[in-house]
Parts: sequence; structure tokens; C-alpha cells
Amino acid sequence: MKKNLTALLIILGVLLIGLGVCYFVTPASSLPAFLPGHAAGSTHKHFKHGLAALLLGLGLWVWAWFNSGPTTKSE
Repeated sequence: MKKNLTALLIILGVLLIGLGVCYFVTPASSLPAFLPGHAAGSTHKHFKHGLAALLLGLGLWVWAWFNSGPTTKSE
């Protein structure tokens, strides 16, 4: 169970970091319509959306790192 959660956290972190990079390099008009921030005809990039996705992805990686550590049994 713990390994499955760790793997899921790592995969979601990779996806969110990729999404953050997409927000940094893609103009708002070229984003897929289902993503927040899509605006037809707009040429600006969504820095705050990218930063939020990047930080969430890194947060998931930190969670996976702490989740993968050894378990201690309390008495």
C-alpha cells in the first residue's frame, strides 16, 4: 500500500511539473481549452499558474520522499 502511494505521488509530481513547464513556455492562446488560463488570441504566458503547478509537483515529491522512509514502531 505504501509503495503504491509513493509511486502515485511521484507520477502526479512529474505530471504537475510538466504542466508548470507548459504554462511557462506556452502562450495562453496555445494552451488546450480544458486548462485554466486558456484565452483565445492572447499572447501572454501564465507565470502564476506555472509556479503553482511547479510548487505542487515539488510538494508531492517531498511527500513521496517522506512516505518512502523507514517505518518506526512505537511501543
